[in-house]
Amino acid sequence: MTVKLDDIEWAIEFASSGCGDSEAYLDTESGAIYYIGDAVEEPIPDDLYDSDKYLQIPDKRELDLGKHLVIRFTSEKIPEHLDTVYDMFRKQGAYSRLKDLLGSLALLDAWYAYEELALKQATIDWCKANNISFNNDI
Repeated sequence: MTVKLDDIEWAIEFASSGCGDSEAYLDTESGAIYYIGDAVEEPIPDDLYDSDKYLQIPDKRELDLGKHLVIRFTSEKIPEHLDTVYDMFRKQGAYSRLKDLLGSLALLDAWYAYEELALKQATIDWCKANNISFNNDI
């Protein structure tokens, strides 16, 4: 069984969406991905929670793609703003304020590219750690 890397990335994004209890599971035999959440009305297998063949797909925090990634980006690209970014993440709405800051510094596109690359690498690492064969075809 081989899965598309983009499908796993999408499932990670879904699990990270923060819209209620969003979860995604990979059927390690068929490669099917099942989404569970408040806005999802797809049927799920009866044995989803009982069988070892289903693997829960992590969210971004579990892959260290949240605040830690922002701090890494800031340290590399704009270290003079590191204290400001730390302060942002002590309150609600940090990502909105971060995007405002990066926009004012013309670094928003650089952030999105950095984040996308980090997600792809974390997805590859997760697949390898879980013996999931993948391809990178779109």
